[in-house]
Amino acid sequence: MNKMIAIRPSVGRKRGLQIGQEHGIRMGRCQFVLDSMIPAPLPLREARVLFIIQGFDAIDQGIVDGLRQTVREAYTATAVDMLRLAAELGPNLVLVMNGLHVFPADHTDHVDQVRQMGIRTAIWFADDPYFTDHTASLAPHYDYVFTHELSCVAFYREIGCGQVHYLPLAVNTAVFKPMHVSPEYRSDICFIGNGFPNRITLFNELTPYLVNKKVLIAGALWEQLDGYSLLKKGIKLHWIPIEESVKYYNGAKIVINVHRLTYHETYNKNSRNIPGYSINPRTYEIAGCGTLQLTDYRHDLDQYYTPGQDIETFLNTAELIQKMKHYLRHEEDRMRIAIRGLRRTRDEHTFAHRLVKLMDIVFA
Repeated sequence: MNKMIAIRPSVGRKRGLQIGQEHGIRMGRCQFVLDSMIPAPLPLREARVLFIIQGFDAIDQGIVDGLRQTVREAYTATAVDMLRLAAELGPNLVLVMNGLHVFPADHTDHVDQVRQMGIRTAIWFADDPYFTDHTASLAPHYDYVFTHELSCVAFYREIGCGQVHYLPLAVNTAVFKPMHVSPEYRSDICFIGNGFPNRITLFNELTPYLVNKKVLIAGALWEQLDGYSLLKKGIKLHWIPIEESVKYYNGAKIVINVHRLTYHETYNKNSRNIPGYSINPRTYEIAGCGTLQLTDYRHDLDQYYTPGQDIETFLNTAELIQKMKHYLRHEEDRMRIAIRGLRRTRDEHTFAHRLVKLMDIVFA
């Protein structure tokens, strides 16, 4: 007589099923947000805009998509073609993204010539205040200066720029969005970014807590960690392509966001030591993936997210560890904040939202 033998799933298999279920529930709730949102109609301005990309696709393409929603005609070009296309197209506005790294040496001469054609020019700085030693020489050549950094508004006015406006960055929703990911992208704690000194200090203090967690840390300089050997299996010492970053964000239970220091002589070009008050683009990008974000605090954060409701913050290592412990143990709390962050990001923080404000200012 044959006996039936009950086969119990292994601990590892049960854990895998639980994790898969958690990610499935998260994705279902994210999809509900996306399906239930009805975007408010945006005004379409009768304008022809020539947009000069900076070469960082996640932001460039977000602005291109935003322009298509907010102006009648939008054209995209690289810096080397700016002068020629401005003459050929006769746009109402030439909008330059950042203006760093990608322009020829005679960049400002080209901007001056565009202005001489009677065409409005605007630049939107996305790396302030970290490279203000360079942007100080660019900004005065434009009719309008937009900066994502609140502390830099006064700086640009002081050096003679007449029209300076604070305009935060946003998220490219075509890229940073909820998605199903395979198990190799899943983690308890994720951080993507270079190991600048303040981040190394923080993660040195976090190492004892992280040792027994599934961790993903990616970027240059992380071999400087005191406990590098302890966390090595979860560290990738190279730049992660954007499409991979999105997968890691989606696979993480918690993503940490730590702003870089504004006053480092090696990594920054900010000899005036202008402080950093504004949140980085990563803030919107993580939230746009529907993942819980724990971020250090910046002055303008409360204008865009509400700590404890659609994002979480920390002031020091002890508070960060305490909150990671809580949210890893309380899945519903973690998911509720992440879903609220996704909804608010989609509702308020797209590039189309920002470009409506920019156009209102330029064509007032």
